[in-house]
Order: sequence, then C-alpha cells, then structure tokens
Amino acid sequence: MHALVIVSALLIVAFAAAPAAAQDAEALRRELEEMRRSFETMKTQYQKSIDALSDRLKRLETTPAPTAAAPVPPTIQAAQAPPPAGGLGSSPMSPMDLIRPREPFSLYGQRGSGQLLFDMGVAGDFVGAFAPYNVQKSGAGTFGSQTNRFFPREVELSFFGQVDPFARAEVRIEASQSAPGPDTGVSLAEANLTLLTLPYGFQAKLGQMRNRYGLTNPIHEHDLPFVDRPNVLRNFFGDDGLVEKGVEVTWVPDFLPFYLEALVGVFKGDNETAFGYGRINQPLVTGRLRTFFELSDTSAIQIGISGANGQTADRLSSTILGYDVKYKYRPEGWLHPLLTLSSEGLYSIRRVENLEGKKSTRDAFGWYLNGELQPLRRWAFGARYDASQFPTQPGFEWAIEPYVTFFPSEFLRFRLAYKNTERDRTQISPFNQNNATARAVNEVFFQATFILGAHPAHPF
Repeated sequence: MHALVIVSALLIVAFAAAPAAAQDAEALRRELEEMRRSFETMKTQYQKSIDALSDRLKRLETTPAPTAAAPVPPTIQAAQAPPPAGGLGSSPMSPMDLIRPREPFSLYGQRGSGQLLFDMGVAGDFVGAFAPYNVQKSGAGTFGSQTNRFFPREVELSFFGQVDPFARAEVRIEASQSAPGPDTGVSLAEANLTLLTLPYGFQAKLGQMRNRYGLTNPIHEHDLPFVDRPNVLRNFFGDDGLVEKGVEVTWVPDFLPFYLEALVGVFKGDNETAFGYGRINQPLVTGRLRTFFELSDTSAIQIGISGANGQTADRLSSTILGYDVKYKYRPEGWLHPLLTLSSEGLYSIRRVENLEGKKSTRDAFGWYLNGELQPLRRWAFGARYDASQFPTQPGFEWAIEPYVTFFPSEFLRFRLAYKNTERDRTQISPFNQNNATARAVNEVFFQATFILGAHPAHPF
C-alpha cells in the first residue's frame, strides 16, 4: 500500500516538471540563434573594414611620393663616431651613443620658442703632483715647476649646440695655472663650426680645434682615462697636444660592408714641438682612417692610423705617423665596461740641423699601453706603460703608472696614481739640460674632477 502511494507521487512530479524543461530548452535554442545572427553581422562588418583598408593601401602605393620640403639633418656625430656597438658603452656615457640635434627650424626658416638656447657646462680638473725635492728642483717631473703643488690644471667653460639643421658649433674657454703663483691664464681652447650636410655624405669642421689625430690627442685633460698624457704624446706634441687652426673634412662611405671613417685636415702648423712654421702657405696636413668592429654582443674594437706632415720653424720637414687601437668588453646587462685596453704609437721622421749647419734625418719612436679593469660601477683600477725616444735629441725613457679611480657619481671623480720614470744615461732631458737628477723620477698624483651642467659625449 505504501509503495503504491510513493510511486504515484513520483509520477505526478515528473509529469509536472516535463512542461518546464521543454520551455527552458526552447529559450536556450532562441538564445543560440540570436548569438549566431550577431556573429554573422560582426563578421560582415569586419570584412567590409578590411576591404576598405586594402583599397586605400592600393591607392597609396600607386600615388608617387611627394618631394621633401627640406633636407633632414643627420645626427651630429654620424661621421665622428662608429655605429652603436650593441649596447656596449662606458661610464658615464658610452662613446657609441649619438647626440641628436635640437628641434630644427620650421619650414619657413624661423625658430620656434626655446630654440635659441644651447648647451653649456663647466668642467673642473685639479691635480696634486708630489715628488722628492731634487725632482722639483731639476724640473724633471711630469708637471715641471708645479711639482709638490696642488693646482687647477684645467677649468673649462663650454658652449655647444645646434646652429641650424645643417651646422653645429662649440666654444671652449679654458683657465689653467701652468706656473707657481696666484696668476691663472685664460685662453681659447676650441672654437669651431661643423657643417653636417655637405654633398656625398661629407662633413667639414673649421676653426680652432684639438686635431683628431690618434686616440688621445682629441681628449681634453679632464676626460683623460689617466691623470697625465702619455710620455710619447708629450715628447712628440708638447704638453698641450696638437691644437691647430684650420679645417678637417670627414667622410663615412655608406657602401662598404663595415664602418670606415676617413679624415683629412689642413692647418697652420702652430705646434712648436712638432712643427711650428705657422703659415698656411706651407700648411700642416693631417690624415686619419678609423674603423670599428663588433666582435660579439659584449665586446668591440676600434683601430686607427694617422699621419701628419708639416714644416718646423726652421722650414725643415717633419712627419709623424701613428697607430691606435682600443678594445672594450662589457658583460651583458652592465652599465660600464669591465675591461678596457688601449695602445697608441707614434713614429717621427724629422729633418734636423746640427751646430755646424749640417742637415740630417732623425727617426724616433714611442708608444704606450693602457689597461683598465672596472669590476664595480664606482671603482676602476688601471695601469699604463710608456716607452719613448725623443724627436730631436738622443735618449730613451720608459715609465710605469698604476692608478685607482673612484666615481662618487657620474659627475664627480677622484683618482690616485703613482708614476716611476726611468731615463737612460745618454739622454739630455728636455726639462733639465745638465741631466743631474733626471735619470729616475718617482711621483704621486692626486686628481679631482667635476662636471657642472651639460657635457658632450665622446666617441668609443
């Protein structure tokens, strides 16, 4: 009896639920149909949009390109630095980085607001040179009479920027103290104009400049990777290096499978150490070839050869040939190179006249090798070896200079160095003619350098 009642109740519930299930299935069917229609409509709209874009692209491809209204200015250092080396750089700024020009003129030849501004900066370089008293007395130290003194070697005020889309300019005014005492000399270090967009990819730099001869000569004192200039550069070009007035023309051919920079310069030849005639009718002519190779994603090498030919003050021929090479290794993800190696050599072929008036040709050779390891971003350790003859007199000298550098920031640097110089007994020192105490010189250098404001990038 009880089983009959339970079965009857289940049948009643099933018959009552059947109409509800049928209604839910019908609603779901209508919803699916509506979604299908919406999808078809959307597909049709997308197809129309794609067809419209295809028609527009065909019209643009068949329309001839308009002529450019004005030439596009190239990057400022397109012919002064090799192409970017896959992120390979140095601290504070990679020499492979390119400086982009400021906003160019409008099409009507007028400047916009703020375009009269240019970059300016101050770089200060202070050096302390310490040595035994006999070195100071003989003047045989690296810094001559400034030995055992702390002095401003170079305080430089720089102005540089874009003149217009076709040229840029720079002016550097330099104050320095070359002798003991309160007086400080002020001079014009550089003032030149660079024409960026000459035909066939040429650029021209004219005015007063540090000649782009070799690896180290173009670098100002405060940017040197060591405290003092290598002995070979001081012996062949003097303490100030090769700074001349004239014009340099640069060409970077774009049809070669590798980077190559060719440079030719014509100058007055004012440098008294190497040349000194100082007249444009018998000019100093310089040349340089430089190439650059990426050895891998983390290393690169730059190789260059240079040459200069001019006349001395006695109107005798003077020729200096040179090589330079620089290698950098920067581990992936680093902001500075771990290892930097560089070397430079100069070979002098010079006509000289003895006391009897007889002329002869004198050859001299000198070179240096520098290595720097920077395992930490703010600390670098390096050493330089110098070996050099003298262009106008017999003798030979060599030196070893280890140093350590500390960077509190990208704009402040301190450096401590020790230098040991040895000269042979046959050499007549250019600093001390009797050569009484100049055979061995031991010196300690301290350098403090700061940068205030803008500072241009340097090549690799």
